[in-house]
Amino acid sequence: MADLGAVAGPTLDVVGWDHPDAAVLRDMQQAEMRELYQDDDEPVPLRDTASITAMVVLRADGVPVACGALRRLSPGSWGDGEPGPGTGEVKRMFVRREWRGRGLSRLVLGELEDRAREQGLNRVVLETGTLQTAAIALYERSGYVPIAPYGGYVHSPLSLCFAKDLTA
Repeated sequence: MADLGAVAGPTLDVVGWDHPDAAVLRDMQQAEMRELYQDDDEPVPLRDTASITAMVVLRADGVPVACGALRRLSPGSWGDGEPGPGTGEVKRMFVRREWRGRGLSRLVLGELEDRAREQGLNRVVLETGTLQTAAIALYERSGYVPIAPYGGYVHSPLSLCFAKDLTA
């Protein structure tokens, strides 16, 4: 098991959505979700990657171990469950299994929230799955509150949606 205390300190880098390190971590995240939810379908690519305003990769000793993305939601683009103006969405949060339990997801999430504030967003929303109990606990500890499902998650029984007010 990796020991965060033995590394030179994690670094957070904002990279492009298509950066190789980000792509590897996203592929790992999608594979883990297919395994967790026993889903043999091919992963659905994120629509509208042009709306991604920050893709964060956390590295430990130069090795990419965690990631997350932020995208700006366009008002009127979601239909049911419209998140509202000034809203960003956290996407593709992931920490490699051997690096979990060290607070790395909090670092990535905090960086994404900082980026959202810098971009003038006043709220972020996210979706996670009902079986992702560690993620649910992270979001609740980080000040996220449950909200009604939005967008493509409105009719998904395996989805839980959360929001955080960034102005508080």
